[in-house]
Amino acid sequence: MALLPGKSRNDASRKVEPILREDKSSVQALSRALTVLEILSEDDDGYRLVDLAERSGLPAPTIHRLLTTLQQRRFVVFESEKNLWRIGPQCFAVGSAFMQRRDMVAIATPMLRRLRDIVGETVNVGGLDQDEILLLHQIESKQTMRAICRPGQRSPLANTAMGKSILAWLPPERVTQLVQQGLPRLTPQSINRGTALHSALREIRQTGYAVDNEEVAIGLRCIAAPVFNEFSLPIAAISVVGPTLRVTLERLDGLSKSVMVAAAEVTAAIGGRLPAEVKAIISARMSTVTCS
Repeated sequence: MALLPGKSRNDASRKVEPILREDKSSVQALSRALTVLEILSEDDDGYRLVDLAERSGLPAPTIHRLLTTLQQRRFVVFESEKNLWRIGPQCFAVGSAFMQRRDMVAIATPMLRRLRDIVGETVNVGGLDQDEILLLHQIESKQTMRAICRPGQRSPLANTAMGKSILAWLPPERVTQLVQQGLPRLTPQSINRGTALHSALREIRQTGYAVDNEEVAIGLRCIAAPVFNEFSLPIAAISVVGPTLRVTLERLDGLSKSVMVAAAEVTAAIGGRLPAEVKAIISARMSTVTCS
């Protein structure tokens, strides 16, 4: 389940805890709550408590306890005049997170193809999913030797360019929590100390882009920039990846400019807003957007 930017796995556990306490078996309580939501989603007119009990086969007091808890979390609303329960705004928020991610890929694809053609390397778009980066889509390079990953692949945030580009714009406490959980070391180049990660993230906020310098796989280098939602929160990232023989440090300036511009274009296309700091960085570099 995807979380909103800035939320951690522990935050999610605390949020659902009131629902889980409604029954001795947390799994059973969660299943019952989801059943209630599925029934409510079938009819925009809403349901009376007695109708929900009949449809679900659960006792009315149990249904009422579940509804009360769901109401507290805004997953359901109660219309007292008609004595009806309906789907609440939080269901829309959760569903919109999925729709936005799906729509973002469709919207971003032409821009990703254009970026691929400009830089000549594989281009990725990945989404923030809890403490990982989830690969959503990839436009492969036309080169014979190229980086290929399957959509759906997950990687730790702290190891990848896409992950670090997102982490740099998340609340500091989120980064601290990630460090406390332990940083995996995938290669000798991987960041596995909190001080090193904090230092890298400060640099990313200054430059506007992140680099994976063989931190996930030896022989591959990746440059990424974040995509922001309407609240200027990072929800995804765009990256260029290729063999270190081609994605050289000498090309870093040109490649990073192209990636940042593409990420800004995707942000605008999905109705997002760039933070003021990112706008300033891009404006300062817009005069030279070519790749060497």
